[in-house]
Amino acid sequence: MRFLDIAATSAAVAVTPGRKAKIGLLADALRRLDPGELVAGSAYLAGELRQRQTGVGYAALRDLPPPAADATLTVAAVDTAIAEIATVAGAGSQARRRDLLGALFTAATADEQRLLLGLFGGELRQGAQAGLLTEAVAVAAGVPGTAVRRALLLCGDLKAVAAAALTGGAAALAAFRLRVGTPLSPMLAQSAPDVGAALLATGSPAVVDTKLDGIRIQVHRSGDEVAVYTRSLDDITARLPGVVAEVRALPLHEAVLDGEAMALDEQGRPRPFQETSSRAATRGASSSGTVLRPYFFDLLHLDGTDLLDRPGRERWSALGEALPGEMIVGRTTVQSAQEAAAVFAAALTAGQEGVVIKAPEAPYDVGRRGAAWVKVKPRHTLDLVVLAVEWGHGRRKGWLSNLHLGARDPDGDGFVMLGKTFKGLTDELLRWQTARFQELAVADTGGVVRVRPEQVVEIAFDGVQTSPRYPGGVALRFARVLRYRDDKTAAQADTVDAVRAIGGITARPDSGHS
Repeated sequence: MRFLDIAATSAAVAVTPGRKAKIGLLADALRRLDPGELVAGSAYLAGELRQRQTGVGYAALRDLPPPAADATLTVAAVDTAIAEIATVAGAGSQARRRDLLGALFTAATADEQRLLLGLFGGELRQGAQAGLLTEAVAVAAGVPGTAVRRALLLCGDLKAVAAAALTGGAAALAAFRLRVGTPLSPMLAQSAPDVGAALLATGSPAVVDTKLDGIRIQVHRSGDEVAVYTRSLDDITARLPGVVAEVRALPLHEAVLDGEAMALDEQGRPRPFQETSSRAATRGASSSGTVLRPYFFDLLHLDGTDLLDRPGRERWSALGEALPGEMIVGRTTVQSAQEAAAVFAAALTAGQEGVVIKAPEAPYDVGRRGAAWVKVKPRHTLDLVVLAVEWGHGRRKGWLSNLHLGARDPDGDGFVMLGKTFKGLTDELLRWQTARFQELAVADTGGVVRVRPEQVVEIAFDGVQTSPRYPGGVALRFARVLRYRDDKTAAQADTVDAVRAIGGITARPDSGHS
């Protein structure tokens, strides 16, 4: 199949408003892929590369050759080229990678170059995420969507599921089985603004789990062998020896557990999320006064019996019998929003992130955000000042995109940088802010435009963490744009002290201002 046809489908999906129409476009493209192209082609249609790491950064994508006049690339040829780029290593690797990347882009037409930029840059926003492509695979293969979703749950790799469905149909999908030691795509929770809205989705009675401020883990045990995986199915077993030891000590032979790992202080209270995250990212994951502990909320397999299709109440009962209570997340059954609100308040008082409200009759579903699990977290907002803006890449090329955010310094006239975000920006906002910040520009390096600190923007975020990366010593977690505040001046923006207070951070670094 021509790579140009994938590019055309991607572009068509991006401008097509209806979900059904998008799925039809994707399904048609999937049908036209040769069997050997299915894995790479389905990845491109989902807006990603088959290779997890390529070594290609934004800098390598700045100065590209002019596009080819004629389309000669195939899906297979592009996949081969990118695979070669991804495996370059050793002396001279940077130059070799640059040459290979240049050769690929030289052979690509203008439309193909646009798709490649989006794939390498990770900024392809065409609406063809995993949920849409899962449905498109079912349509293209003529199999039930439930069969595709279940295979995805068991396999965790949509590309492999697509290839199986389109070459072997329902029989190939049925061959996927839960295998202890092979990570599963985890069940996810959708969001609600409050517990009342969450209960409307799940129904009542419902179960309210404490949402720990840790990292999602999936733990597989077979005999003495224990493996720990992240939400993205990466193996981090060697980094969490304490978790491995606790699970190995349980009186069971085989199990697949779903839960969280969290750093605790000596009093047993949760440490900041960044501390848990950094410990999980380094071998050993422990330091003086702090340990990383596992807490589980679901049981997917126990001693030869799969529990995926059982109602939540049965899985959770089995979990309670198999594990000691101190290894299970806090869990309360509620009948009303008032009861759920009390549990939510208690979780926040204990220093946790919020709650997840769950329908007790629901099975463990595919890794998508369904209504059976709904998370509720407090939403923080701040009015901050834009200090600089970065020119976008991929689909956002030509627009000012990534915002540098600053809080007001209460002791002076300047602003303290807290981080960056491009989340929450619609096309309309991108167009508006590109014009606005070019008006406020004082310097343009070609990558970053520094602006007069005048424009106030309202930012939502999930929390505050200490950060040596920024001058103020703090950074926002999961910051996203809500709206621009033309009704406020920069002098009315929130202060960095207010930001530190939200995060419970009292120390003020001696570093300078942005």
